[in-house]
Amino acid sequence: MSNKELQALKERYVAAGAASPNEQFADHATNAELWDADGKRMIDFAGGIGVLNIGHRHPKVVEAIKAQLDKLMHTCQTVMPYEGYVRLAQKLSDVTPVRGHAKVMLANSGAEALENAVKIARAATGRTNVICFDGGYHGRTFMTMAMNGKAAPYQTDFGPMPGMVYRAPYPVPYHGVSEDEALRGLAMTMKADSPARNTAAIVIEPVLGEGGFYPAPTSFMKALRKICDDNDIVLIVDEVQSGFGRTGKMFAIEHTGVEPDMMTMAKSMADGMPISAIVGTDKIMDSCGPNSLGGTYAGSPTACAAALAVFEVFETEDILGKSQRLGEKLNQRFSQWQEQFAHVDNVRTLGAMAAFELVESKDTHKPMPELAGAITKLAKAKGLIVLGCGLYGNTLRFLMPVTIEDEVLEEGLAILEQCLAEAGA
Repeated sequence: MSNKELQALKERYVAAGAASPNEQFADHATNAELWDADGKRMIDFAGGIGVLNIGHRHPKVVEAIKAQLDKLMHTCQTVMPYEGYVRLAQKLSDVTPVRGHAKVMLANSGAEALENAVKIARAATGRTNVICFDGGYHGRTFMTMAMNGKAAPYQTDFGPMPGMVYRAPYPVPYHGVSEDEALRGLAMTMKADSPARNTAAIVIEPVLGEGGFYPAPTSFMKALRKICDDNDIVLIVDEVQSGFGRTGKMFAIEHTGVEPDMMTMAKSMADGMPISAIVGTDKIMDSCGPNSLGGTYAGSPTACAAALAVFEVFETEDILGKSQRLGEKLNQRFSQWQEQFAHVDNVRTLGAMAAFELVESKDTHKPMPELAGAITKLAKAKGLIVLGCGLYGNTLRFLMPVTIEDEVLEEGLAILEQCLAEAGA
């Protein structure tokens, strides 16, 4: 079917809240390229919102999924477990930098991972409250909507959010929130709203995802670690978007040397298959009663097979090195644009987790979300998929596969540079 035919079906049958505004429909893809239903080729700088760090349809992942389909598709692991679940749990325990011996629960999505992390933290501490941060994004379920640090569009129209969730400032000096101010804000939250004796967990993204790709300073993360230690609070690090090689390390928190009590992960964990994980210290993870955690499809055999294949790709294809080198290339090009274009500013890269902002003035830092929107629209017309993000909607973020071929990367960057010029950046 053509794009036009599929668009007509979408308008008739897909709920408006779930329908993409994009009128192109993906047909097939390889690594960092995809083709729509009309055969138009697109360069993918979005990676399914950070899901495809090793590219569309990596051959080893496809092979592993096909092999698993010939053996077993489903039993529900709580009814009859299988090898893939326990092998993946062992692998995650080995590589995840939580304190001490780690145990694992598998789930289906990032939001589900965060929901379960809160449940586990409450069980482990006997407390109720959760403290999150401005600009954070944790999902679209009710608990995770309450945890998000941005109301629209995630909470719009959906009524009261769950209680016992409180928020503190995230340090973004570029937009006027220093590290000291963020710590003072957290202290006030714990004084006025959520005292330590009631706080089960502090949940933070080590690099804001939807909130704008701002890394938390190492000193800030160390301060959070101390606050949690001093008050017996569980430190939960959300690596759903920043994990699995995006920042040049397996997990972004490794850049700080801080060891959390629990971590959540999803997205590039299985190169497109739906799976997520909660990894935490054994004492915390074992605090829940029998059969209190799980789900019908949680850690499905095919998704586990895909995730194990992803680990094999990391071990054999220098994915972390590729991420670091890609980040260096992006930083160099974006820094050139910052000098070249009046409205491009605040270039930042942590490995290949890269972004820059569109602002009216490099002195005032006033956001230009309309310019960011114009550039993404121009790019799409020229065959390049780019995403915006941030509390102010003025950040362009880059999540292309770290396996992207040099010539495809250069082609995409050339298109983006042309769009910056045409849009008056």
